[in-house]
Amino acid sequence: MDDAPDSRSTPAPARRWIILLTGLVAMTAGCTFQYGLAYLIPALRQQGFSLELASTLVACPTAGLLLTLIAWGAAADRWGERVVLAAGLGLAGAVLMIAASMHGAVGLGLCLAVGGAAGGSVFAASGRLILGWFARHERGLAMGIRQSAQPLGVALAAATLPALSGSGKGTTPALLFLGGFCLLAAALVVVLVRDPPRPDAAPADAGGPARAASPYRQPVLWRIHAASALLVVPQFTVATFALVYLVDGRGWTALAAGRLLAVAQVGGAATRLAVGYWSDRAGSRMRPMRLLAIGTAAGMAALALAAATGSAAAVPLLIACALVAVSTNGLAFTAVAEYAGSAWAGRALGIQNTGQNALAAATPPVLALAIGALGFGGSFAAVAAFPVAAAILVPAGAEARRAGETALAAARRGSRAAAETTVSEPGSAAAG
Repeated sequence: MDDAPDSRSTPAPARRWIILLTGLVAMTAGCTFQYGLAYLIPALRQQGFSLELASTLVACPTAGLLLTLIAWGAAADRWGERVVLAAGLGLAGAVLMIAASMHGAVGLGLCLAVGGAAGGSVFAASGRLILGWFARHERGLAMGIRQSAQPLGVALAAATLPALSGSGKGTTPALLFLGGFCLLAAALVVVLVRDPPRPDAAPADAGGPARAASPYRQPVLWRIHAASALLVVPQFTVATFALVYLVDGRGWTALAAGRLLAVAQVGGAATRLAVGYWSDRAGSRMRPMRLLAIGTAAGMAALALAAATGSAAAVPLLIACALVAVSTNGLAFTAVAEYAGSAWAGRALGIQNTGQNALAAATPPVLALAIGALGFGGSFAAVAAFPVAAAILVPAGAEARRAGETALAAARRGSRAAAETTVSEPGSAAAG
């Protein structure tokens, strides 16, 4: 894909940022629902569900998401981001309104899974807006803004869902809030979002470029997918069980723990912006991603030791892990979109989200069983192995080689252009 979008179709700078911020709101609505339901675990347990069953219900939206992500990405590649975002968020909002009246595990779980499947549109489509409207040297920051929606959504959930579901209110007010947020975001998308130009869309026989070859013929995208999926495990360990650990392991109230974790998630959003800006300045997505994976592993290992020994240091370490564990997500999404190009970006981002959310869906129920068997310390120690494996898989060397090849090709093109200019100048030896 070209480094910058088609200047003839690029909106005014203010409008371009409005599109990005609207995408951020849409993504935040999806993330508040998809990933914030962990803050309803205390309310679900008060309704008689075990920790294992409550954790399974929390994972239902992510399980539904897995079924539709690639399809939503293909739809965005074909019909555009605006229609896909609005349709998915609107349907998710409607289903959540229905879920608010459900109280049995089966009906509630089914509604949450269907809502998650519908809400998958925002994860596949909103990244294409950034690929189309922002040039490479600014995409890291732009994608960091977009990806900050995940910690912002979790922060919003932490600040609102315990209060909405506390004091015996049950899950109904919280689900109505989540559904209304999705419907509001869908309306904003319809009004404010415009699709970027599609330079790859024209067929070759119509004078446009030929259909782009699959980027999956090389292993780079697969390695990015695998590494970022592994990094989801510590991220969702903290997002799902930080509240449970502070309440059960440290004796905090759910409301106080939720407020602290909301602040931590806002800090996590800031780290994604900082890391995106860092990657733009460094001209690399993979080197920062590898360093942060190593930092995440070290943080989880330290948290495991503190939790096992009952140290008071566990609380600040938990917050540190909440900040670092979320920081790599924007780097991976930016790299996937850039390697895939605009013709494949929707599908590639769908595959990226599928891998991440497969492990995200598995993390709560599996870790709940691990906590029951090993305690918090042993479980956190096991989680530390995942970012170590991710650091090994990150294709930093392949990225460096690609950058070198791109620079060499550009230098050769520049040399040929200079030579042709010299030959064609009046008065030159060739022209004389």
